[in-house]
Amino acid sequence: MRRLLLSLAAGGLLCLAFPGYALWWVAPIAVAMLALATRGAGAWRGAGLAFAAGLAFFIPTLGWSGSYLGLLPWAALAICQACYFGGLGLLTGWVQRDGRVHPLVVALVWVAQEAARDRTPYGGFPWVRLAFGQSDGPFVRLAALTGAPGVTFAVALCGGLLAAGAHAAYRRVGWARAATPVLAGVAVALCGLLVPLPTDGPAARVLAVQGNVPRPGLDFNAERRAVLDNHVQATVEALERLRAAGRPDPDLVVWPENASDIDPIRNADASAEIQAVTDTAAAPIVVGGLLEEPPGHASNVSLLSLPGRGFVERYVKQHPVPFAEWIPDRAFFRNFSTQVDLVAADIVAGPGPVIFQVPSASGTPIAAGPSICFEVAYDDLVRTNVERGANLLLVQTNNATFGFTAESVQQLAISRLRAIEHGRSVVHVSTVGVSALIRPDGSLQASSGLFETAALDGEMPLRATRTLATVLASTPEYAALLALLALLAHRALSGRRAPGSDG
Repeated sequence: MRRLLLSLAAGGLLCLAFPGYALWWVAPIAVAMLALATRGAGAWRGAGLAFAAGLAFFIPTLGWSGSYLGLLPWAALAICQACYFGGLGLLTGWVQRDGRVHPLVVALVWVAQEAARDRTPYGGFPWVRLAFGQSDGPFVRLAALTGAPGVTFAVALCGGLLAAGAHAAYRRVGWARAATPVLAGVAVALCGLLVPLPTDGPAARVLAVQGNVPRPGLDFNAERRAVLDNHVQATVEALERLRAAGRPDPDLVVWPENASDIDPIRNADASAEIQAVTDTAAAPIVVGGLLEEPPGHASNVSLLSLPGRGFVERYVKQHPVPFAEWIPDRAFFRNFSTQVDLVAADIVAGPGPVIFQVPSASGTPIAAGPSICFEVAYDDLVRTNVERGANLLLVQTNNATFGFTAESVQQLAISRLRAIEHGRSVVHVSTVGVSALIRPDGSLQASSGLFETAALDGEMPLRATRTLATVLASTPEYAALLALLALLAHRALSGRRAPGSDG
């Protein structure tokens, strides 16, 4: 019972590390508690304990998934994600069946668990990873060296070391043996402070427009063209304010996902509105929209509109969200819920990344790499934009269907990590908020609130230098997986048996 309570407490405590609470420092403590709970438990009991911790963690942190769809999708998502925690507990319980805490294994298993969760099933769901709860702490700076997997490794290693120290203190083996791993864990945390995060570079003036929607919920776009009209009006008013204050016009205007709530290619009135405001701005506008193509399906897109020319380029979302934008195995899942048919037309995946190239007043062209909504959580999608030359990252999202929940700030925290990871300014813009202009060090240059009309403008550095994390790409993650396999193989071949739990 003590182990189960400790596991549940670990999962509940880990919730507090994520936006909404943002107590980044509790994450290593939660990892330590779960490591102690699975110490000496064996594989299958360890799996059950960690699964319980997963439920205690994912049910509250993913509560936004049931905001308007109800209990079933929320419970299904939380249970699915908790199963990966079960795998984590199976491995740590098996390795730690000797009754000791193994900090390195704890850290490597956390990376492996997230690697699996990020990719499976149906392309994975890389949300609320350990790294994504660290945007206000020292660990996040390590993202510039080893990306999000490296941050997760550091947090989990710190937690494993804290657990080792706590276990040593419990066994009363001497203060030095108990303090050494704890001090090592603190050192791991402080290492991030040594990582420089430069923010210099030629600047481009960006205007990010959060036009708001008539109402939160699934029917945010029920009034034809209302969302588009909001964004047009907010943009015009922002331009008037800038010009009245004698400030320069923007080099680039960015609207969020679904800013055009009707297909602007097939609806002449929507196209005319967008063209008119683009001409008024005398600057390119990146417009989020939903196209009624290919036949019988839909495409979630970012469209580049130029003054006097209209739409000249498009990016099609590469990773539509399963069960939200497309329904896998529809006939099978309809047996459990008819809500799958709320997605009447599946959104199709785009062919690949696109970089929008536009001039700026500084003389350095803007190379903007768009990601749409949940795509920001996928390491490879964001990194590919930088590899293809993006000096500015765009994250266009629509949080209207999640209401007044923590989903929007959870997503913003991911964008802040991406800024640090690749040393790039990020324009994070939502229909309803929270929107922000993020500097290459992850700090917020400007931000908005939820469900309000806002226009954020500022000069954002355009950096071309690649961070070590960008250069290494997935290498740190794969190296961690290989190291874990080697340790597990060595453990299996050693033939050692656990002496049993000592408490």
